[in-house]
Amino acid sequence: MNLQSLTSVGREFASGVLHLVYPALCHLCGRALEHAEKYFCDPCRSALTTDRFPSCPRCGSTVGPFVSLQDGCHRCRGTPFAFDAVLRLGPYDGLLRDVVLRLKHGFSEALGEIVGATWAEHAEQQLRSAAADVILPVPLHWWRRWSRGYNQSAALARAVAARLSLPCRSSWLRRIRNTPHQTAQTPAARRDNVRGAFRVRSHAKLKEKTVLLVDDVLTTGSTAHQAARALRKAGARRVVVAVLAAHTLR
Repeated sequence: MNLQSLTSVGREFASGVLHLVYPALCHLCGRALEHAEKYFCDPCRSALTTDRFPSCPRCGSTVGPFVSLQDGCHRCRGTPFAFDAVLRLGPYDGLLRDVVLRLKHGFSEALGEIVGATWAEHAEQQLRSAAADVILPVPLHWWRRWSRGYNQSAALARAVAARLSLPCRSSWLRRIRNTPHQTAQTPAARRDNVRGAFRVRSHAKLKEKTVLLVDDVLTTGSTAHQAARALRKAGARRVVVAVLAAHTLR
């Protein structure tokens, strides 16, 4: 584990000790929790779970209130996706954006599971509407997972699976190429970057299954498309993507 990861582990350990000594603190802002509050104070929980905008069911992008969504929104209409729909907790903005960045750049597995449990509790009906048979996280390449210490999408997926009483199969899908970060790349470059990056393991049982594919953030849908494409090739009947946040490119 590199120095950055060790530093992150140290911060998370200190945070964990703090919450053991003072268990009634909000995991996001540190404010003392009231008796009925759990993990997060009410303002943080509301900011985390309130989606103030309508979104495209095909790509997850924020859309206007009167936009026609037949065959998707203007950003995704005509773009082929191997997944069937996107379910999002909210837009990539405000506190939700801060949480996504914290999950990506710190050893925050415990926070990921708490956020995942809160997401699943808040959006249980929406998540159940996917009628999934199995839940899979979008995998990291083994090198990036080792460097980061964990896969934030796997932590989220485990919590969602526990709430929905569904199996979570983190080992069924793997990333076979250590692709460069998608951030700051053009949409076309993002598509090229992840093309052929995923492969389903031989022991995976996906024939005619509906998969709920869990990730932390979705931008152009390129990563989810390539992951879903591999799942379809392995026999999955439907793939529904569930993300904490959808980042709408302008």
